[in-house]
Amino acid sequence: MKRTHLPLNALRVFDAAARHLSFTRAADELAVTPAAVGQQIRALEDLLGVVLFRRTPKGLELTDEATAGLESLRTGFLHFEDAVRAMQAGQSSHVYTIAAPREFFAAWLAPRLAAFRAANPEVRFSLVANEEADFTEANLDLAVRWAEGPGELEGVALGEPGRVTVGSGCWIAWPGDASPEGDDCESPPLSVGDAGQAIAAAAAGMGQARVPALLAQSWRDNGRIAELGDFVPGRHGYWLVAPLPQWRQKKVKALVAFLTA
Repeated sequence: MKRTHLPLNALRVFDAAARHLSFTRAADELAVTPAAVGQQIRALEDLLGVVLFRRTPKGLELTDEATAGLESLRTGFLHFEDAVRAMQAGQSSHVYTIAAPREFFAAWLAPRLAAFRAANPEVRFSLVANEEADFTEANLDLAVRWAEGPGELEGVALGEPGRVTVGSGCWIAWPGDASPEGDDCESPPLSVGDAGQAIAAAAAGMGQARVPALLAQSWRDNGRIAELGDFVPGRHGYWLVAPLPQWRQKKVKALVAFLTA
């Protein structure tokens, strides 16, 4: 069923004028001029085809038509307020749904989420392994993506985009560096599924790999690899992203600030 277009601003003005029985006092409440109140009331009367106020020697009085709809109108405004509070409740929710690459979660994100939760014990996390998951379908708050930038989303880079080399020997191929070149091997003797597996293989002595610097630094900080090659700036990096509505949420802002501090 098609909904009737409601002149909500004019109805709000009518409610204020009806409570005060004064355009001047209604204007003070709404921070507008009495003339603006009068214009809204006349426009509403024209739209409804009824007279809402009559002037008497004692001041304004409501007509029977105005009185007939006033209680339902005020109930409606209360429902609007309840709806707004319900929608805003999501911003104060303590549950975060985050999509991130598995290898990035294990090496970099997990310890930081643990630290955030230690400072905010009420927080709960729901992790989605597919970083390309649709925000609406997966009900995501945030995603971490290996990309050249945030694209159409809001976002911030986690560290400086670029790569380092880990290990030695023949190159290890992974989707982010599927056809590595630069050694005497005719083709990569090992291909793996992600950057984390490439680092693990290099750490085990199975070759060398060009991998995201932020991920490799986490492995080194955790004592899992000893040395890193020179940093080579690049276009791809890990980005923390979300659509604008999620990005503006208070809870999301708090976590983004923590992760990028």
